[in-house]
Formats: sequence, structure tokens, C-alpha cells
Amino acid sequence: MKNVLILASGAMAKNFVQWVGTSRIDTNEYYITCTKEELENCNTSMDNINYMEIDPTSYMRIKNLMEDKRFTMIFIVMENRKEAEYAYKNVRMITTKSMVVFVSKWDDMRIDDDNLTVLNVNEVMAANLYEKLPNVPLIAKNIGLGQGEIMEILVPFGSSFAYRHIRSVSHRKWKVVAIYRKEKQILADSSTMIQPNDRLIVIGNPLVLEEVYKKVNRRQGVFPEPFGKNLYLLVNMQQPKEDILIQINEAIFLSNQLQKSKLYIRLIYSSNLALISEIRALQTNDIQVLVTFRDEKVLQDIDFDISQYEVGLLLLERGNFFKKQCKALIMDYKRPIYLFGEKSLYNIKQALILIGDDLEMESLSTSIFDFSESLGLKLTLCDYSPDGDFQENEKIVEHYESLSRLYNFKVDFKKKQVNPIRELLRHEEVLHVTPFVKEVKKFSIFKLFSTKSSAYIMSIKKHPQLLIPVDN
Repeated sequence: MKNVLILASGAMAKNFVQWVGTSRIDTNEYYITCTKEELENCNTSMDNINYMEIDPTSYMRIKNLMEDKRFTMIFIVMENRKEAEYAYKNVRMITTKSMVVFVSKWDDMRIDDDNLTVLNVNEVMAANLYEKLPNVPLIAKNIGLGQGEIMEILVPFGSSFAYRHIRSVSHRKWKVVAIYRKEKQILADSSTMIQPNDRLIVIGNPLVLEEVYKKVNRRQGVFPEPFGKNLYLLVNMQQPKEDILIQINEAIFLSNQLQKSKLYIRLIYSSNLALISEIRALQTNDIQVLVTFRDEKVLQDIDFDISQYEVGLLLLERGNFFKKQCKALIMDYKRPIYLFGEKSLYNIKQALILIGDDLEMESLSTSIFDFSESLGLKLTLCDYSPDGDFQENEKIVEHYESLSRLYNFKVDFKKKQVNPIRELLRHEEVLHVTPFVKEVKKFSIFKLFSTKSSAYIMSIKKHPQLLIPVDN
């Protein structure tokens, strides 16, 4: 849940608040200041909107409010210029880091603040009118081939592209060539970080750019989105009954934590009819049990299920994951995988990521923030380096710090000059999150001397693991 503070007064603020009241976004908690008269006229009764009779020009009242809550965004939408400026000064005396959107009707308004966006009402209206004119292209139709191979894309807040470096999003079929930020042009290179409200100038295959535009503007959903909606548990019925029931109960627990998701349980190599009946008794509107009686149909049924039931997360016992044919099929689907560990997820309070390749780290970041927040897990980013070279991972830390502010979700950072696998084994109750790449293999004693995540991931059997596919 993200807290948003709106310091409001006047007709424009009233319209803005009404728009907020009709929003279908239930993941924001709004705190809106208004006068007693405006408070009486507020007809919105949504649970996530809190009206407060507080004077925004009062430093002490705003300070008390902001000390009680951590606000991701602060909006100043006020009719009177002096009052708006006082409100802004109050906010900046309390915090210099919070993102502030300042709505201005005054063309001479100039404020030097990297964490401030000034929205000039006159400019916004003129820009919208201009876009309504005939023959004004949103893509560069009259440049190059004129087929839409040059496009301008605005990066909204909450985009999966925000706070990622250019090298982690570029592709051989398209490229970011420039960024417009705060009325300045930036000639982007691979190390440039994309920020919310940036306008990207991209060039590439027109059909590819259409998909890129959709990805940039797609809001991040609750995990397992954007991979799919539902959870899929594959149960090998040749296991001991106790192991089977533990896996099913853990899957039900995870499904309950990830709201709006259904759980599909596929029983394979099934011969114990009594146990099948016991498991089928667990069926509800949100839990469906599927059974494969013929061994030769296992892969066919898995293939059908993943496509038919909008599967976004697969839950697997390690033996199933490493069966050659099953693993090849799962790799092709590029879905996140939860591998059961010796420790159960019930008592785990911490998700842990070992820093690896920077492109992979950025690609999985939004998913792990979503997952950790849904399960109420503390998130820790660990830089365990045998040679103590921490400087090369500064951009990864910068990326996660930026997302921490955006998501209003705390991330702990740890640096140690240690062997990663030995240090990870010392942890007792953690969820180990890692990129899901083709190099993920079974453990070998020779991999103990490797520092690559993909080489040792399967050796840590005591921790449950979440494997998240990364962009190629």
C-alpha cells in the first residue's frame, strides 16, 4: 500500500479529489487536507481516502502528519499562490527526498528541486489542445521510412521500465537513443537510468515498438502478474504421503497470501485412490484438483494446464524440476518457479537476494518487490563477494534504493567479504530469490568454488527458492 498526501484547496483541487474518489486503484491510501467547508462537501466514502481538516500552511500540523506516515508522493494543488508556496516550504523543511508534484497556474514559477515536478496548468492545457489537432502524429511518421520506426514514449510512475538502466531494457530490434527530462535532452548510453516522467525517444522495428509502448505503460500488477494470474502445483504421487500433504498445505497458504489467484493442483503418477480422494476433498472455488492417471500423458497435461489456466507461478518439488523432459518444457514457458525447501514458508519472514549480473537483478526487481509486499516479507539484498569488490555492484544498489522509495518498501543491504554459498547456508529461515536462467543446474561438489549464482543455486536445499525469469 502506497501513501499519497494531497494538500488541496480551491476548485481545481476539488475536481482532482473527485477523480481520486472514482479511481479503481485500491493499492493507494490517500490523505487529503481540506477546509471544514470543503470537508462537508466531500461525497466520496471510499475506505482508502482519508479527509483531514488541516491547514497546509501550518508547519507543525503537516510535520505531525508526515511523521506518522511515510508518503510515496505529495501533491500540492492549491488555488492561492502564497499558500501553495508555504505548503511546499513546509514539506521541504520536513523532507528533501520525497517526490512532490506542484500544480501551478503561474508562468513565472521557478523552483530548483530535483525531486519536484511542476505542472503548469496553462502548458498542460495547451499541450492537450495541440494533441487534438489533425495531422499531429504521436510517432515520427515523416522521418526516416515514415513507418513508425521512431517513437516517443512517456514513462509513467509504476512502470516496469522506471529506475532501470538502459542496458537492461534495450534489445537488438530497438534502442533508446535519447531521453527528455525536465525540458532537457539526455543522449542516453547503457548506464543511463530511466526515471518516471521521462520521455524516451526510441528507434527500431515498428511492430516491436508497439509492444514496447505497451510494456512501458503497463502498470505493475500483484505477483504473479505479469507472468499470469494463477498458481500451479505439480505433485508427484510417488512421494511419501507426508511430503505430498506438506506441499499441498504450503501451496494453499501461498495462494491465500497472493490474493486474486486460484490454485490448480495436478496429481501425476497417480495410483493411490484413497489419497486422491482425500486431496480432492480440498477443492473449493479457488482450489481445483486435476489428476493424470496415464504416465505417458504427464507432459501433455502439464502443457495444456499452463496455457489453459493462466498459470503465473509453478510450485515444484525439486525431483520433478530436474526431470529432463519436464525441465525443458518448463524452461520454454518462462514462468516463475517456487521450489520447496526443507524449511516451510509459513515461518519465513525474510526474502533474500544475492547480487549477481546487473541486468538480471534489474529484470527481476519489480516482481520480488510485489511478492515480498504481498507476503509481508522483509527484503534483503546481499553483496557477498569473496574478493571484497563491492564497487562494481553500485548500480544494482542504486536501482533497488530507487524502487524502495517508489514502492514505499524498505530494503536492507548487506555487504560481506565471504563465500556466497557458505554464508547463505548459515541463514536459517529465509526465502532465497534468484534469476531463472538456463544455466540453473543440479548441484555438483565442484561448484562450491564458483561464485556464479546459477552454479550453486540448487545446492541450498534447506531454503525454499523463488526462481524468476529474466529478460533476454
